[in-house]
Amino acid sequence: MSTSGLVKCVVWDLDNTLLRGTYLEALPDRPPADPALASLLAELGRRGIVHAIASRNPPEAAEYAAQATGCAFVAAECGWGRKSEALARIAAGLDIAVDALAFVDDDPYERAEVGAALPGVRVLSPEDAAEAVGWPEFSPAEVTEEGRRRAGLYQQRQRRQRAEQAFTGSREEFLRACQTQITIAAASPADVPRLRELSERTSQFNSAGQALSAASIQALIGVPAQDVMTVRLTDSYADDGLVGGCVIDRRHERVWTVPLLMMSCRAIGRGVIDSLLTWLAGRAAQRGAAAVQVPCPVTERSVPLRLALAAAGYRACPDQAAGHGRLVFRCDLGAPLPALPDWVTVPGEA
Repeated sequence: MSTSGLVKCVVWDLDNTLLRGTYLEALPDRPPADPALASLLAELGRRGIVHAIASRNPPEAAEYAAQATGCAFVAAECGWGRKSEALARIAAGLDIAVDALAFVDDDPYERAEVGAALPGVRVLSPEDAAEAVGWPEFSPAEVTEEGRRRAGLYQQRQRRQRAEQAFTGSREEFLRACQTQITIAAASPADVPRLRELSERTSQFNSAGQALSAASIQALIGVPAQDVMTVRLTDSYADDGLVGGCVIDRRHERVWTVPLLMMSCRAIGRGVIDSLLTWLAGRAAQRGAAAVQVPCPVTERSVPLRLALAAAGYRACPDQAAGHGRLVFRCDLGAPLPALPDWVTVPGEA
């Protein structure tokens, strides 16, 4: 069982777990929710941890569980296939790593199957789950308003995805149609808690590969030749708030280095990381730099970030300073650069 980071989503069984009884056997009556676990759902939700269902039941059982527990589940996999496959689909649908999941089931066989197939998942019995509220992986150091709204934002994300699937135009046309607005701005002290939370929660899109303390982020704001930037995202479906950020080191005027670039997984596919990387290159070129470079760890988790950097024209080369296990993604600024989309604004810049 991995304990490498925070749990972002708990996937629950229903029969004799969230429900006190077996759903199909109780019909036409319905088994009540377990009150202790229903309270745990609410407490973890206040910590920014979302919930999903993987159950050997028809889909209406998940709808009943939502009513009985009062929980807004962000995904439900109901059927008779392997639970490990259900968990993998849930992680893919939420754009999070599988090892950011926890799985709660009363059946030792189901727990063993998931543990063997997905060793990074934290596998728990209902009794374990009742104690998990005090464990570090369920206790983020920072929980902001954006974090507490995660379940609702995921539900709005699903509505957006359904609309995009039905949309007949291009991706850019869809982003414009749903009134996407991206704002890139210098960080203020008020942004520090959310930046701290992002650095702790982001793993696939975190070039530092680790969380930063609030004190270290605060110390970077206002330092000469360094910039701490924030990225906010909103559209007609939801105001996602502060979804990303970066630190820019300009002490070497010809080559700017970005020691931290991070982005919420909810923002991926919505033009946000592309816009930030385009803005970085454009701003560096305007100020006379010859290149921008982003050091990045070479891990399985960092694959999505490395793909995004490569797609934006950043070329990978060995990181001589850090040695084995890291690459530097470098964008040389001699060629003409793409323009920022018109839905991106940068206060104070033309």
